[in-house]
Amino acid sequence: MARVPADSPLPASPRTTARRPLPRPLTALTGRYRARRAHPAAELVHPPHPWTRALGLVAVVLMGAWLGLLIVGNVRTPVGPMDTTMTLRPSLTGGTKINVSPLGALELSSHTAPVRLDVNVDQLDPVRAQALVDHPERLSGLQREVAEDVGHGTLDLAVRSCVAVVSGATALGLAVYRRPRRALAAGGLALTLLMASGATAYATWNPKSVLEPKFSGLLSSAPSLVGNARSIVTEFDVYQKELARLVTNVTKLYDATSTLPTYQPDPATIRVLHVSDIHLNPASWKIIASLVEQYDINVIADTGDTMDHGTAAENGFLDPIPDLGAPYVWVRGNHDSRLTQRYLERMKNVHVLDDGNSVTVGGLRFAGIGDPAFTPDRSAGEEDGGADQEVAGDRLASAIRDQRTLGTPVDIAMVHEPDAARRTDGTVPLVLAGHLHHAEMEVMPKGTRLRIEGSTGGSGLRALEKRNPDQIEASVLYLDRDTRRLQAWDEIKLGGLGLTTAEVSRHLPKENQPGATPAPTPALTPSRTSAPPR
Repeated sequence: MARVPADSPLPASPRTTARRPLPRPLTALTGRYRARRAHPAAELVHPPHPWTRALGLVAVVLMGAWLGLLIVGNVRTPVGPMDTTMTLRPSLTGGTKINVSPLGALELSSHTAPVRLDVNVDQLDPVRAQALVDHPERLSGLQREVAEDVGHGTLDLAVRSCVAVVSGATALGLAVYRRPRRALAAGGLALTLLMASGATAYATWNPKSVLEPKFSGLLSSAPSLVGNARSIVTEFDVYQKELARLVTNVTKLYDATSTLPTYQPDPATIRVLHVSDIHLNPASWKIIASLVEQYDINVIADTGDTMDHGTAAENGFLDPIPDLGAPYVWVRGNHDSRLTQRYLERMKNVHVLDDGNSVTVGGLRFAGIGDPAFTPDRSAGEEDGGADQEVAGDRLASAIRDQRTLGTPVDIAMVHEPDAARRTDGTVPLVLAGHLHHAEMEVMPKGTRLRIEGSTGGSGLRALEKRNPDQIEASVLYLDRDTRRLQAWDEIKLGGLGLTTAEVSRHLPKENQPGATPAPTPALTPSRTSAPPR
């Protein structure tokens, strides 16, 4: 047999090939390959964190539930003579919103939960409406009928909302995860969240929320929609009955000719329109005249700063006051001069209060004092606020006590600065002020209620200097004709320069809410506490 040289290549064989060492480049490659094979986890994507997976499921549930409510979660139901649509909507604050197109909307703080009840008044059924027009006696039974309709509609809405929420979350879960088990989990979680929201709404249900509704829309419809102060206090006791009265008020707005009825105020209340800080805004006079007509105002109370500089050239701005449709009671503000005051004193139907003098207007006794400061004239040495305001407030409190001694107690005190108003605590049931350009209401320690009005002029023409104009604010105060005590008040806010919004909020003093104890009569001594810092 021939011998093979040592340096000759051997014939290829699997065994010999496997045992031969590989070249160095290939050894390096296979080494790295073996290293990767030794650690297969390095090749895999890290699984999502459980919290990330849970947040994703919650997002799918919420989105699916919202889509379900949006598509099928509403009920069309007749409520009295009207056709309505009731809907549940996700919300951070809850509550109930009643949309009355084209008049506006009523918002009620009926509950605190992540769902809101929307009731849209779609249209008035002409047959049922005509039956009410032909037979007005049926209005007496309309509240019971409306309460039953609302109850049936709410139950139907609850069932439909459950189906909508579960279906929407399940369908979206199936589209995202493509696993029936995960989709069913999404539907179950959606139903659990809805039931928890319903339980929260039930636990926080406020049946008297309709006593303090917030209206936004056409200002002319506000009195009829919000309702009468005295009747609301005495007649509403449960939520369905209260809601029925609101729907009844809406029904009365829609008659056969689609005209708005005239607001009929309770004859047992005196209505005071509180305005302040007009600051030469000519639009204020038309707004005030409109409010006087809509609310059948008995007295207009102006707590000053009607002008900006108090010059004789500005006096012509005051000429519309006698034609506003109601007596005008006025006190001087720190932007009103004594020249302005003398001009108003000569006007018909205008009553100027100063130095603690009093006057009876519209069945109420008013007393007031002008602001001791005159801001445009700094040479007078009087500053805005401080000791001068306290002295003025003490003078007014002393005059009020003297009036009570003479048998003519004062019902409402009027000043411009809140610092002066606080000195009358305990001498009068109600004191009105302005100056701050935003509305406040508080009961002071000795029982006197302080009402601070916002700017009825939207801070005047100076609002042009601001990017966002101030709102035009005023309020209607309802006082009992027998006791002269405050029954309720409506805060009215209108869009500032260039805006056309309107909002009316009804408020009740705590002592006038059903079941509350009457407030104590203010003491007859003036407050000696210093005014809080501003």
